[in-house]
Amino acid sequence: MKDQIDAHFEEHARALDKTRRELAPVIAQAAEMLAAALLADHKVLILGNGGSAADAQHFAAELVGRFLRERRALPAIALTTDTSLLTAVANDFGFDQVFKRQVEALARPGDVVIGISTSGNSPNVFLALQAARQQGCKTLGLLGRDGGSIAPLVDVNLTVPAQATPHIQEAHITIIHLLCDLVEQRILAESQK
Repeated sequence: MKDQIDAHFEEHARALDKTRRELAPVIAQAAEMLAAALLADHKVLILGNGGSAADAQHFAAELVGRFLRERRALPAIALTTDTSLLTAVANDFGFDQVFKRQVEALARPGDVVIGISTSGNSPNVFLALQAARQQGCKTLGLLGRDGGSIAPLVDVNLTVPAQATPHIQEAHITIIHLLCDLVEQRILAESQK
């Protein structure tokens, strides 16, 4: 077991280091896009499946509540939480439509829609981001591996350079925390002007 534990931590560290080296400027770009939208009174819609659904909820909670500092609540919605809506849309239209329908109903031009997909190929995430672009939203992908079909679709592409789903997810939550921290700092700096 010790060897397995050591190997996991070593691969985790390699994935995070490679993510830092390759994505630091793109993380800054994503933070700027989010902060600009929120400062202009737009909202953030976040979506994903499975562990990425949990990450979407975590991200929204940090924005609406707080991350590290006291500040105003920021409008963010995880599109992964309404079981009645999710099951109705999946039943009536198909699972590929569960996020697209919500984006069509809730997103407005200038909002930011964030799709989380470790493979970069989740059909329901792809369709939601496609709908977001058609509605004049900014789009951000938290992806993995080679970014899949979603990478060329989004305005800001944060593809974690790793292959194993657990390490992609571990990097995603690190990026989410960084984005929350950077956005929070920017919002507070603007409010003190």
